[in-house]
Amino acid sequence: MSLAVAGVIILVFALVLLSVSSGKKKKKPVRKERKRSTVIRDATKKLAQNPHHVPALTELSALYFGERNWEKALPLYMDLLNIASNDKSVDMYKVALRKGICALHLKKHDEAMDGLITAAKIDGKSFECNYYLGQAYFENDNFDKAIPFLRRALSFNQETETLYRWLGIAYYKTKKFRDSLPYLRRALESKPEDQELLYSLAEAMRQTGYGDKALKIFMHLRPNPEYGALSCLAAGVIHMGYGDMEKAEQDFEIGIKHSNVPPELMIEIKYRYGLCLLQGGKLDKGLSMLQEVQMMNHAYRDVSSLITRYTELKQNRNLQIYLTAGNSDFVALCRKLVESFYEKATVRIMDITVSAEYTEILAELDTAKWEDLLIFRFYRTSGTVGELFIRDFHGRIRDVRAGRGICVTAGTYSDEAKKYIEGRPIDLVDKTELIKRLKKIDSYI
Repeated sequence: MSLAVAGVIILVFALVLLSVSSGKKKKKPVRKERKRSTVIRDATKKLAQNPHHVPALTELSALYFGERNWEKALPLYMDLLNIASNDKSVDMYKVALRKGICALHLKKHDEAMDGLITAAKIDGKSFECNYYLGQAYFENDNFDKAIPFLRRALSFNQETETLYRWLGIAYYKTKKFRDSLPYLRRALESKPEDQELLYSLAEAMRQTGYGDKALKIFMHLRPNPEYGALSCLAAGVIHMGYGDMEKAEQDFEIGIKHSNVPPELMIEIKYRYGLCLLQGGKLDKGLSMLQEVQMMNHAYRDVSSLITRYTELKQNRNLQIYLTAGNSDFVALCRKLVESFYEKATVRIMDITVSAEYTEILAELDTAKWEDLLIFRFYRTSGTVGELFIRDFHGRIRDVRAGRGICVTAGTYSDEAKKYIEGRPIDLVDKTELIKRLKKIDSYI
């Protein structure tokens, strides 16, 4: 019996100890809360007696900073920084840095820069100082100044992913596209859903000759509410560069359907869409789109001259072919011009040369009064043909031993070019005369 009683007593004693222990554990949060409230009460009391009480300011500011209570911490660090010049017990670097960090979180740029620059003067080699100073410049769109601080911070800690994002975008915003690429790619590894990073990477690729890779990203981003319109514009421009007008039209059409697009971006999309339609031979629709652009901004780019030019083209099918058709149709039209240049002449085409700048046709002409070898050069430009081009043509006339050269353009000739042909076997045909001759030719398409 005595053993059983002893066992019961031991069990009861153990339970009492466990209960006491559990009670102590439950009281810990209360003690922690008391400590915080005590810090605030004691510091407030001391500061009421002396607003410049450094230990109280230091303890209270550290408490609020640790809790990320930037609103309450900032004025305390501002006070400490003012005191620091006369009180060596204040850690000026720490106070200035934390003042900057608090202000940065509160979007108070001037206060943030004041604190962070002060900290940098004391210790410009610390990771924290460079990190936050770089961030401050970045968030104020001062990307040139942000870059060196962000790079320095990265040299201290290469595992901080936000630095890759900031550096990539900072280089992109300063048009250092090639420099931005490695940082943008690295940042996307940890944040593949970041649409700004994705758009910046695509545009940087486009600017550095990676059009095919950029195009895939732009097409992926076309539906995006924020970057969709920009991506549609970029994709359309790339497709136009590739000569794929049908896909470019689709890009621009999607871009126009986006809502909340800034006016300056929308007018550029419509302008490019109009050009795309015109280059694709859809004159009515293209002119209509350019007229919309003109209503948005009468002086936008070369819209007025384009409308005038393509309205004229619309009325003259042969001029339309001369300026916009593919090479085969253009050469066929040039042959027609050569054959109709002299009435009742027998024409034998001897050679045709097609280059990026012009098309040449060498022909023998036989009329009732004369026969000769003539060379015709056709420029598709609607601009001004200068003296150097005519000098080059004159050299060509001599090389082939032609009796005469006829130079044709859809634009005009400079005064120097007109003066150069004096006394030389060259005739200049400008746009006005070209249109007259084109009207005499029946459309063959």
